[in-house]
Amino acid sequence: MDSTYIFLQHYWWFLVSLLGALLVFLLFVQGGNSLLFRLGQTEEERTLIVNSTGRKWEFTFTTLVTFGGAFFASFPLFYSTSFGGAYWLWMIILFSFVLQAVSYEFQSKLGNLLGKRTYQYFLVINGVVGPVLLGAAVATFFNGSNFVVEKANLTDDFMPVISHWANGWHGLDAFGDPWNLILGMAVFFLARLLGNMYFINNIRNEQLVARCRRQLISDGVPFLFFFLAFVIRTLLKDGFAVDAQTQDIVMEPYKYFNNLVEMPYLLLLFVLGVAGVLWGLVKSILCASYTRGIWFAGVGTVLTVLALLLTVGYNHTAYYPSTADLQSSLTLANSCSSMFTLKTMAYVSILVPFVLAYIVYAWRAIDRKPITAEELKEDDHAY
Repeated sequence: MDSTYIFLQHYWWFLVSLLGALLVFLLFVQGGNSLLFRLGQTEEERTLIVNSTGRKWEFTFTTLVTFGGAFFASFPLFYSTSFGGAYWLWMIILFSFVLQAVSYEFQSKLGNLLGKRTYQYFLVINGVVGPVLLGAAVATFFNGSNFVVEKANLTDDFMPVISHWANGWHGLDAFGDPWNLILGMAVFFLARLLGNMYFINNIRNEQLVARCRRQLISDGVPFLFFFLAFVIRTLLKDGFAVDAQTQDIVMEPYKYFNNLVEMPYLLLLFVLGVAGVLWGLVKSILCASYTRGIWFAGVGTVLTVLALLLTVGYNHTAYYPSTADLQSSLTLANSCSSMFTLKTMAYVSILVPFVLAYIVYAWRAIDRKPITAEELKEDDHAY
């Protein structure tokens, strides 16, 4: 295979993985919303929480859509197989994000039919469902899904469908594997940790911030349990490897552990990422005046998730394995777009740093001052 084509496949998997890592970090919006009634003891405190996350929810939603769009453009067979086959899983995720958008838009509108409290419950639903299901969906990259790929069907005039789901559950079967749910719970509690740390950085209310610091302990313990359980099990289990000569999919003992050993830069990314999350968490718990934990934990989250996603795609690994038919598993080589498409999009991706710079600028402009109750009373656009 052309070395340029191989480079472009790996380049686009890196970009997709980076978007996925940024999305997990931005789930602090969902994590914060899941704590709305636990942290907010008064209407004023709940208003502070909603406006804190409300100024960032569009970043999360946009990143989710961009993540899906990048997958569609660079690895269309994954898009058609997963989004087209496991559609119930993805529809529930998207519906929960629609609930979030509707809630922010209408909860403070005069005359809304459902009442403000109902729309706030919508935020909580999205705060729980979004992270858990996204985590479960990512876990299938390591544990496999029930689909079959038959590229010969492309020439079938009556049913030119390349891939199909092997059962009638269409994605809901992901819940049948407890390890998918374990990663889902790890992502959920991570989102809550990030949400707490963001509130500590963004809100100025002594009682609420103190409650956030105590909540870090309550969410930190289950996060470490679920995360360590998933990582240890993943590193010790057989993985889905690609034979470099025949391109056949084979089971390899300790595949993901071997990937980290054979790609030490990913191991370094993973260790630095975990250290960043732990530093931000512990410092925020122990130091009552510390407010910057979100940045250490946020960068750590991005590095950790990026390392895991690169581990599952690089080094001759099937990134979307099939439990119904092993040889149907998707790899970077058998699921990517054409050389022309990848190269053309690579030129467009040069604009990505400029987009990121604008996001950083907009973020800093929004968070120029911490949120206070007095400020919201004077804000005509408060949620």
